[in-house]
Amino acid sequence: MLITIPDMLTASELKQARAALDAADWVDGRVTAGYQAQSVKENLQLPEGHPVAVKLGEMVLAALARSPLFMSAALPLRVFPPMFNRYTGGGHFGTHVDTAIRANASTGQRIRTDVSATLFLSKPEEYDGGELAVEDTYGVHSVKLPAGHMVLYPATSLHRVTSVTRGARVASFFWVQSMIRNDGDRSLLYDLDTAIQRLAVESPKNAAGVQLTGVYHNLLRRWAEI
Repeated sequence: MLITIPDMLTASELKQARAALDAADWVDGRVTAGYQAQSVKENLQLPEGHPVAVKLGEMVLAALARSPLFMSAALPLRVFPPMFNRYTGGGHFGTHVDTAIRANASTGQRIRTDVSATLFLSKPEEYDGGELAVEDTYGVHSVKLPAGHMVLYPATSLHRVTSVTRGARVASFFWVQSMIRNDGDRSLLYDLDTAIQRLAVESPKNAAGVQLTGVYHNLLRRWAEI
């Protein structure tokens, strides 16, 4: 399931984030890549624990907490501290799959990476290339969103970032351990939740809404890992 979430950050938050990131000291992004990914990764990152990354990460986490769409789509149990990367001058990230288990550098806590997230911080017109290409059984989906918009997709997906040939692509990226491990099960619950919310608006007195809500929560009880 690939879900786009618009306007995760306010205009003020986005301006603050870009100012801090444009002034930050970046390092080679390969420092956090796995063995296979190192050979196909060419970008810059803020180190884990960098003061700017920590401050802006808290901003991103607060934005996630106020987003009903994120909560419905990801059903988060744990969120890896948001990280930040920059692609410029031909920078790219070849086809890869994300590491299954990530450890928080500051706490040592491990999370299972069920859902991957990219929060775009550059306007599309600021750079050429830099599309996030996500593969699934239906083909390849190319994603290049407005600044402040975010995309969620299964961490099990093969994906890549195409070469940035002009300008700079700046983004936040992180992973979510969901209460629902299986992407297909998460998709069913998301569709059901969306239908319940639509029914509540279009037919608020319809008793079917209560029944469907019960089905949703009983499935969540059956499948959730907490």
